[in-house]
Amino acid sequence: MVGTRKFVVGGNWKMNGNKKQIGEILDFLKKGPLNKDTEVIVGVPALYLEHVQSNAPEGVMVAAQNCYKAEKGAFTGEISPQMLKDVCVDWVILGHSERRQIFNECDELIADKVAFALENGLKVIACIGETLEEREANKTMEVVNRQTAAIACKVKDWTNVVIAYEPVWAIGTGKTATPAQAQEVHKALREYIAQSISPDVAASIRIQYGGSVTAANCKELGSQPDIDGFLVGGASLKPEFVEIVNARQ
Repeated sequence: MVGTRKFVVGGNWKMNGNKKQIGEILDFLKKGPLNKDTEVIVGVPALYLEHVQSNAPEGVMVAAQNCYKAEKGAFTGEISPQMLKDVCVDWVILGHSERRQIFNECDELIADKVAFALENGLKVIACIGETLEEREANKTMEVVNRQTAAIACKVKDWTNVVIAYEPVWAIGTGKTATPAQAQEVHKALREYIAQSISPDVAASIRIQYGGSVTAANCKELGSQPDIDGFLVGGASLKPEFVEIVNARQ
């Protein structure tokens, strides 16, 4: 079944970039060349979504880094799925560890946001992952299964969902799960989805790995049977992102 899941690489720019730097990023994306068999998505600060959407090379999709669970209203500082669709943005990243850890977003809120985004025509990269303390306490699968189950309570159609497994201890730290460690979690997560949601969803859903992915380790990570792509942080701001996109070549 692995051969039928299209490799998908996301670049999460986080709170980085200005028009000059974004121009440089778009230049190296245009220069590429990017593997045509890989889906490429860039997660852009809200202020620059429309600019990047208008200037991104063909085949590079644009994602918001967050959106709320309502169409409109008194939610200062938030943006809605409908606003994203209005500027032709079709993807959103939800549940990133920084939203969970820094902004205290709980499993239920993230699940509500995922469901609302999907209902309103967005495609979602839904992030899950454990902290270092949770891993050291052997709670990795307990945590990622719990986070996945919360979303499963609200979502019935998984067609437009990509799951990003991001061990929090490996994000921006330079530490990376070994390919074997990453594959172990991806495989166990897929088995959990088969049991708790459906075998068809488990076989078709794409699970990205995120956590200090670089040009140096992407090929070995990308060769694992249950790793269907990456969600890349800091390296997505650099020309090496092209090499990461091309990990399966």
